[in-house]
Amino acid sequence: MKTLTTYNDLHIPTFLYGTAWKKEATYDLVQLAVSSGFTAIDTANQLIHYSEALVGEALLTLASQGTTRESLFLQTKFTSVSGQDHRTPYDPIAPISKQVEQSFENSLQHLHTDYLDSYVLHGPYSRHGLGKEDREVWTAFEGIYQSGQTKMIGISNVTASQLRQLCEEATVKPMVVQNRCYASHGWDHEVRELCTAHDIIYQGFSLLTANQDVLRDPEIGRIAHRVGSGQMQVIFRFAQQIGMLPLTGTTNAQHMKEDLQCENFDLTSEEITQIERIGL
Repeated sequence: MKTLTTYNDLHIPTFLYGTAWKKEATYDLVQLAVSSGFTAIDTANQLIHYSEALVGEALLTLASQGTTRESLFLQTKFTSVSGQDHRTPYDPIAPISKQVEQSFENSLQHLHTDYLDSYVLHGPYSRHGLGKEDREVWTAFEGIYQSGQTKMIGISNVTASQLRQLCEEATVKPMVVQNRCYASHGWDHEVRELCTAHDIIYQGFSLLTANQDVLRDPEIGRIAHRVGSGQMQVIFRFAQQIGMLPLTGTTNAQHMKEDLQCENFDLTSEEITQIERIGL
């Protein structure tokens, strides 16, 4: 698989397997994804939507079968108290810096590793701009990065104005941004432009579920016929060709293989323009 390079000269595989909402199936699906060819796994220390510990159990099994830790890219997230239920994986009344420290250590234990490839803030504390809590949490992230325990840090569910402010104020700006990507919003055009300007890797999720109308558009079907692929793979390849790192959370073994094969064809510049216009 090809890789993308961060501004601090690290490499990320060009496709991520996402483990949200997999519940008890997480263990089997992570093994299936890796056996299908995925080398990058995305999760979070948030029991409402993720089963991070089951990701770790799958990694132990894979290690026993010869898949080394070093051959995989592992990304997980810190989720604030507002995004947790009663099973908060840290002391919810501790200072934010302590919450990050506890959640990070808990993630290392879950994933049976002594380092992460990428550690992501699940979302800003503020709806608009960045506040005191956001600065505090990002300082904690910078500390973990500077300690060498994670190779990169990033932020998810962020607006363009928040990302712009973070890049201006941070000692260490994010290496990755992960956002839900809507065609109706120009495929998150403004955030992606900022990422390009700052050499940040943009990770797009819900590319299919958030864009069902695009997926069903006859033009996507025509493009799929031309390249000999499925409509879903056309969307993923489109994402890659406009500089995005797509996530897929498919539970279908055939789709896993087909998704990874989307790098075997290219869309024309005219087709890319057509897809950009479909959802607007």
